[in-house]
Amino acid sequence: MQIGKDTVVTMLCRISDEKGQLIQDGKQPMAYLHGGYDNTFPKIEQALDGRQVGDQVSLVLAAADAFGERDEALVRTLPKREFPPGVKVGGQLQLPGPDGLPRPYTVAKIKGDTVHLDGNHPLAGHTLKLAIKVAGLRPASAEELAHRHVHGEGGHHH
Repeated sequence: MQIGKDTVVTMLCRISDEKGQLIQDGKQPMAYLHGGYDNTFPKIEQALDGRQVGDQVSLVLAAADAFGERDEALVRTLPKREFPPGVKVGGQLQLPGPDGLPRPYTVAKIKGDTVHLDGNHPLAGHTLKLAIKVAGLRPASAEELAHRHVHGEGGHHH
């Protein structure tokens, strides 16, 4: 079987940043629904299209093809008094973004009475190096196609 539209792809994906720092070791299988369902980055789909189980692909994704460039409009500060006690660096909360829609913000630092928040993905602005091994392929189920994502092992769980 080859990877094509409506194929569930299970892959092992080792990811490092532009400095070679390991982000993900690639030991946990990840599954996605192939074919333009926005379940993974388009450049990954392009690189895997037509591949088979056992194939390996190395790929470099520029920030724009991965988690995007950093957007300084998503960096903000709030007074510490607006947070519940115990606010910690690394904590997350939902706040309206510049477009008014809720988005996750991470507490980047706490300085005095000010909490610095960042709504960028932690990997925004980074070039990523991927080493992907195709570990499994199967046709998607009717339910997966209707929901536009993988269910079960390595995919979405209800």
